Amino acid sequence: MSSKNGMKQLFNPESIAVIGASHNPSKVGSIILKNLKEGGFSGTLYPVNPDTAPILGLKTYSSIGRVKGQVDLAIISTPAKTVPKILEDCGLSGVKAVVIISSGFKEIGDKGEKLEDDLKKIIERHGITVVGPNCLGVYDSDSGIDTIFLPSYRMGRPKHGNISFISQSGAFGSALLDWSAEEGFGISKFISYGNAADVDEVDLLEYLGNDKDTKVISMYLEGASRPRELIEMGKKVTKKKPVVCLKVGRTEAGVKAAASHTGSLAGSDEIYSAAFKQAGILRADTIEEMFDYARAFSSQPQLKGNRIAIITDGGGFGVMAADSAEKHGLKMAELSKRTKNFLKKSLVPYASLGNPIDLTGVANDKHYAAAIDACMADSKVDCILVILLLQPPNVSSGSIETLIEINSQHRKPMLVCSAGGRYTKTHTDILEDSGIPVFPTPDRAAKAMAALYKYSKIKN
Repeated sequence: MSSKNGMKQLFNPESIAVIGASHNPSKVGSIILKNLKEGGFSGTLYPVNPDTAPILGLKTYSSIGRVKGQVDLAIISTPAKTVPKILEDCGLSGVKAVVIISSGFKEIGDKGEKLEDDLKKIIERHGITVVGPNCLGVYDSDSGIDTIFLPSYRMGRPKHGNISFISQSGAFGSALLDWSAEEGFGISKFISYGNAADVDEVDLLEYLGNDKDTKVISMYLEGASRPRELIEMGKKVTKKKPVVCLKVGRTEAGVKAAASHTGSLAGSDEIYSAAFKQAGILRADTIEEMFDYARAFSSQPQLKGNRIAIITDGGGFGVMAADSAEKHGLKMAELSKRTKNFLKKSLVPYASLGNPIDLTGVANDKHYAAAIDACMADSKVDCILVILLLQPPNVSSGSIETLIEINSQHRKPMLVCSAGGRYTKTHTDILEDSGIPVFPTPDRAAKAMAALYKYSKIKN
């Protein structure tokens, strides 16, 4: 269990020692040092290498004990057999937090497990807060902490946002960050904690639960080392903010793979599902679901009921959305007479005034504005799913401005489904940047809205 004494230094250090920094730019330690130096970190950097020739123009030290200034965070990327001695030196030097990137510990079997046990004894003796080993470590878009050993040209770094990710897998985490950067999704913090010799998912859940920069917590989990504590912590944190978890290791093959990957015990899938439900943690079945739920929570106000209005310019998409909405626990709202009368005056005579509201293929920006405004004002509607197909000729770029303006004036959840190619993506990127999540299929949009509703019941 983590001492937690160094959690502040882990995310907001004033000084970092990179142990394993090399004069060879292709080495892991040098890539980390370069990312920190050229990224957003504004504190002091101390490269550590037996060869004390300057690295990247920085004064280099032969060991952590030779550094005269206070080191808040040390990043270790040396061979596994050297790590216990280096960690001991960090403890003697008063380092509060350490990220161990190195692999070769319990994930490789008995020999590595003994090495990891040695680490645990040192951690306990000195009260150091340690992330890893066998991990990517920490990325914080605000403080500029970036312990990830992948060059920025290979893996993009996301912009600042309010979603924080916890990942047991480094490879999954790196793909997730790269995808986030490419899609323009904002991230607050990312932690890949690997074998969890010290800091685990419970500690991170607690920290992020109290972090003012984190609005949503997403987790990739192979197995919990402290399942009971995870449930209890989940109960506390989910009363404050949503937690979404992608739990893998559902099958026998998956359980074996998890054991050889991070040395974790995946356990019974049914038990985990029941535990998550008890803890108030929302389970995602796929990567897309985890992302979709997090994006919806990131930008949308709290949903107070499950009555949904669907507005579309494509009848087939409206039917699919209605099917998905009911399948995932939402109810089709019964529009008020006032809303129907208003729509009758505002839309073309052959538009469908039921729910879904089908604007038909002649829909234009004014039709969308009228329908969305009316549903936002209708007390019988709790949330709105707008299907915006941009292929019909009368739907212009102005519809994007319309959605953004109306969304800014109301406090009802509104998600958008828009399918298409390059022209569609160019426009929907604008919606995403303004805080309106866009989904490529009605089912994904409906599931995300249903997640908002499920969480409203958990929080209340």
